[in-house]
Amino acid sequence: MDTDVSKYLPLSEATYYVMAALDEPLHGYALMQKVEAMSEGQVVIGPGTLYGAFAALEKQALIEKVSEQDRRKTYQLTDKGRLVLAEQVRRLMTMARNGQFVLNQQNEEKAA
Repeated sequence: MDTDVSKYLPLSEATYYVMAALDEPLHGYALMQKVEAMSEGQVVIGPGTLYGAFAALEKQALIEKVSEQDRRKTYQLTDKGRLVLAEQVRRLMTMARNGQFVLNQQNEEKAA
């Protein structure tokens, strides 16, 4: 397995949520609902965006189709996809920590 995840990063917000939602096998409609719930309504993915993401992520072997019934395809995250997602989370945590540091510093300066 290719373990150089840097070539897949950074993930777009939509792709991040698609991958995060696929911690369990899901079909398109269920995934759209889960992404909206996970993001607290901040990310709403339409069918066109979703199926484009499915195609790209499957081609990169970050997700895989696990079943197809009545034209309803179910996908899940691959081990490689899990590595990419973990690295994206690490990057986001670093960004959030640095952003919080800057904001706290500004608040301390204003209070002084």
